Amino acid sequence: MGIISRGFQGRRRDAGDRLPPGQYLVDDFPVLSAGPTPRVPLDRWEFAVDTEAGQTHRWSWAEFLALPQETPTVDIHCVTKWTKLDTTWQGVSLDVLLEDVETAADYALIYSYGGYTTNLPLEDLLDGQAWIAHRFDGEELEPRHGGPARLIVPHLYFWKSAKWVRGIRLLNEDYPGFWETAGYNNYGDPWREQRYEGD
Repeated sequence: MGIISRGFQGRRRDAGDRLPPGQYLVDDFPVLSAGPTPRVPLDRWEFAVDTEAGQTHRWSWAEFLALPQETPTVDIHCVTKWTKLDTTWQGVSLDVLLEDVETAADYALIYSYGGYTTNLPLEDLLDGQAWIAHRFDGEELEPRHGGPARLIVPHLYFWKSAKWVRGIRLLNEDYPGFWETAGYNNYGDPWREQRYEGD
């Protein structure tokens, strides 16, 4: 029979266990964008899911806010090598948004106000892995960080978490987005350092 000291709780997870290879920790929230920041009036904002069969599901801002909300706390990892731990968001899970959507698609192309796109396997948006977030750290999401709403997919590099999100197009075949056509990795797993094509 083994002896365990009172209060023993096993090995503690420290920041090193949560830091993907090649990343460094930041306390601030760096702002990186490929173009100007879109300003989207909330009375004109909408989010859409377009299926491969041509059906569209739409939500206005008020309808979106009325959906069940979650408050995930996640680590985020930028391809430029910074990592921010324990970021807290509020938003709607993609599981909720896709619940009544009939699809046989395997891929998703996320599109944003301002023209930005990024692609993901549909399975990476399901099972509690992704949200459309409209609040960060208890405050409304600032436009420079993707407000009024952005995608959050924390298990992939942060360019996959599209800012100013407008909709998702469900596809039978993969279709690369903005950074993917410019030489970034098609998937973007920070734990495998999939920064660029060929990584």
